[in-house]
Amino acid sequence: MPRLDIYHNVVKDALIKDGWTITHDPFTIEFEDLTVYADLGAEKLIAAERKEQKIAVEVKVFLSPSPVTELERAVGQYYLYSTFMARLDPHRILYLAIPDRTYNNFFQRR
Repeated sequence: MPRLDIYHNVVKDALIKDGWTITHDPFTIEFEDLTVYADLGAEKLIAAERKEQKIAVEVKVFLSPSPVTELERAVGQYYLYSTFMARLDPHRILYLAIPDRTYNNFFQRR
């Protein structure tokens, strides 16, 4: 079983408060002979359209002294998961959850 990031429950609680139903914790992705895990899978009924929206969420904390190294890992993991999901569950959208401080201090750079 994968290790949970320190913000795992914060992200899970935020999704629930926003009306999402957590369907997988973790979200297992099995592709051929590989098994990988995104942190969460969730669904939300869109009443106006009468259909479900499905997502998977990978939580990353960026605690390493090198944000570039953390970014390389996160992007690699995101790409791997999204590639597998495109074949297995193409209607599910993959999101990367990161702390506000990481978004503001690193992702907003030019």
